[in-house]
Amino acid sequence: MAEIDSVVAELSALKEAQDFAGAYELVRKNLAKIGKVLSPEGVCDALKGATKERKYLSFLDSAEFGKLPLEESFAKLEKLLSFEEGALVLSKAWGLGKVKRIDDFYQRIVVDFPVKKGHQFSYAAACDIIVRAPEDHILVLKEADRAAFDTLLQTKRGEFVKRVLKSYSEPSLNKLEEICIANGFVKKEGWKDFWNAARKELIADKCVQIPVKRTDPIRVRDEAEKYGTSWFIEFANITDPGQILLKVREYVAAKKKLDEETAKLFAGRLAFALTAARKSNDALYARLACMVTSLGFAEPPAAEMRAYLKERSRFVEAAAGLPAGETGNLIRFLADGDESKALIYKHLPDLCYAAVQEVIRELGNDPACRAAIGALLKLPNAPATLVALVIGKYDDYKAWDELPPLSTLIMHAIALGESRQSGETLRMQNIVHRLFADKNWLKAMFDHLAAEEQRLVFERLQASLTWESASHHLILTRMTGINPALKALVVKAEKKKEYPRVTSFRSFGLKKREYLKLINEDMPENIRKIEFAKGFGDLSENAEYQYAKDEQRALMQKQTLMQADLEAVKPSDFADATCDEVMPGVMVTIQTEEGGKTYAILGEWDNDVEMGILSQRAKLAENMLGKKAGDKFELPGAEGEVKFGTVKLISPLTEAVKNWMKLPEGVQI
Repeated sequence: MAEIDSVVAELSALKEAQDFAGAYELVRKNLAKIGKVLSPEGVCDALKGATKERKYLSFLDSAEFGKLPLEESFAKLEKLLSFEEGALVLSKAWGLGKVKRIDDFYQRIVVDFPVKKGHQFSYAAACDIIVRAPEDHILVLKEADRAAFDTLLQTKRGEFVKRVLKSYSEPSLNKLEEICIANGFVKKEGWKDFWNAARKELIADKCVQIPVKRTDPIRVRDEAEKYGTSWFIEFANITDPGQILLKVREYVAAKKKLDEETAKLFAGRLAFALTAARKSNDALYARLACMVTSLGFAEPPAAEMRAYLKERSRFVEAAAGLPAGETGNLIRFLADGDESKALIYKHLPDLCYAAVQEVIRELGNDPACRAAIGALLKLPNAPATLVALVIGKYDDYKAWDELPPLSTLIMHAIALGESRQSGETLRMQNIVHRLFADKNWLKAMFDHLAAEEQRLVFERLQASLTWESASHHLILTRMTGINPALKALVVKAEKKKEYPRVTSFRSFGLKKREYLKLINEDMPENIRKIEFAKGFGDLSENAEYQYAKDEQRALMQKQTLMQADLEAVKPSDFADATCDEVMPGVMVTIQTEEGGKTYAILGEWDNDVEMGILSQRAKLAENMLGKKAGDKFELPGAEGEVKFGTVKLISPLTEAVKNWMKLPEGVQI
């Protein structure tokens, strides 16, 4: 008891000396003891008495001493004190921000985020939504020392990923990719190359455990595994085939000795894993088969595992599911003779890009391989993977006599770049787009072409209607820069007309009614839910409270977006629309292969399928805007080859559509 009295006496002295920092630290270290003799309100009064600074007093008022348990109130105070001006903070929604100002009068914390300057949080919201950023967080490094951040990102990718993993509590590979792209660490198209480089370093790192499934967390240990008796006991009892492979790979990567007893254990567990993966996960089966072979185990026989992967061409799907760095293992495993190689060549059009790349790397010197690739590239619809690969590294293949002329390959690439694609073919299309955007690659390709071939390539690309307009124009300009004679072939395109952001009175009124309901009903109701949920106890384990706070964040974001839309879009009756061309406020009759149809093109928020009303932002409407009667336009949604429709007639809006546009009864603007 004397010890507690001594602490209370010291607290009283610090209060008299107006030493808030000392009083706060004393309470922090002796909270349990002080709580035995002082009520939460008493602790709050003691701390208030130690300062006259309004900021600290406002923090103490907001910490709810007496309403919450003492430990919770003090934790809230501790968090508020960490939000000093200039401090870096983290938000799940906004990322890293810097505290700009503490507004002690309105009890708000103003934070500058990269995407939202001057964002205001109430003290209560700040405690729920933001946290002080740890000094070792990857975003703090980026903010505080950009040179060190860039060096780590570019030269030590494994270490960089470890830093990200620790900063975000060991996310899965899928989540890691999302984090790196969302924060601008890596561009989406560069993720695969980045991860392959980082993965090589991480595999050699004995403290990192990369899971088989992309949805499982990547573990980072403080020290390397010792591989003692407990490790082997745990391994012997694993039944998940993916985990078995992971443990064997981990052991092999650690360069541990594979003695007779360990080899026997590994062989048995791998055989079990192969049986479990059979007919359920071909990619995992392929990885296990390659591991069994690399370790020199006789069982299961390699011929048996190859036969399974070749049956029903399972190796095609297996290759698509493998990490890029392991695809070569599968190709080497399968290519055990001329018959197996012929099967691989037969399925070249079906294989993923990484697998095709490995086939050429491993078997490119085989005349049969070159003949198969040459024959495929001479087809009218050459495989997208081969087109992207060969033109991307043309200097590596230009000596192949089996290939068609480069001009043919480039024509294939242009066709691939303009079609609407999905899956693996979409990835190849993106590769082609990046190649054409690379001025050095474009110059190198043109240097290989004769003048007449350059002309044909230029005219073919210029006639392509579905390349993104800005990049399409830039590529054509670069081509004319390489060969000025091509300027004579340029066809000037009309500049796409900009239309004002408008919508019908009906749609504007309904949108505003929705906005008013949001701010007058939904948001107040959410606040009531939050206050009600607080009564259920510990907020950290209070599901109702967390759901209500999540809903609040979503409502605030929705309110911001709707307010911006209502300010930008104006109501209109489209009375100034003319029928000279397709524009918002007209009826359009079109003709397609399926027949004719009439649409009303209106404003941004107008849409009614039954009445044929299209928003000007709808893809079909956008493709028709600016067209005149008799003009062709692209039909959206077509797969493979691009399809077109024709504008047959442009006419004024019908009375039915005009009545639809009117402000509904009871709705106000």
